[in-house]
Amino acid sequence: MLLLTDGSMRVRGIRVQGHDEMAMKLLFWELEQHLKSSSGASVVAIDNKIEQAMDLVKSHLMYAVREEVEVLKEQIKELIERNSQLEQENTLLKTLASPEQMAQFQAQVQTGSPPTPQMAATPGPASATTLSQSATHSSGPSA
Repeated sequence: MLLLTDGSMRVRGIRVQGHDEMAMKLLFWELEQHLKSSSGASVVAIDNKIEQAMDLVKSHLMYAVREEVEVLKEQIKELIERNSQLEQENTLLKTLASPEQMAQFQAQVQTGSPPTPQMAATPGPASATTLSQSATHSSGPSA
């Protein structure tokens, strides 16, 4: 079963596949047959069929929501790991930067201007640019 949502995550529809699709079709076909031959006595039967259909939709919806929650939990876990990796990289780069580079960076952050090529070329202690590049490349792939 697939949950169809719009941009605000409101449910727009449900797509049912396989065995569940056949069960839903059969249930609605039976409901349609009861409606065509409805009498005062079959109102209870119709109510029961409607309740069964609603229960089936509810169970499929809950299943789809649980699946989506699991996917989102996994994405959150990956984002937390990526954030931790970036924080470590940031700390390393801060320790390798010269005070002049840090001052220039702080000035750029305050003004909102993009980094300039001269910032990367600013000489630092023990070639900080080279050290930071080799540290970044040796840490493995960054997703």
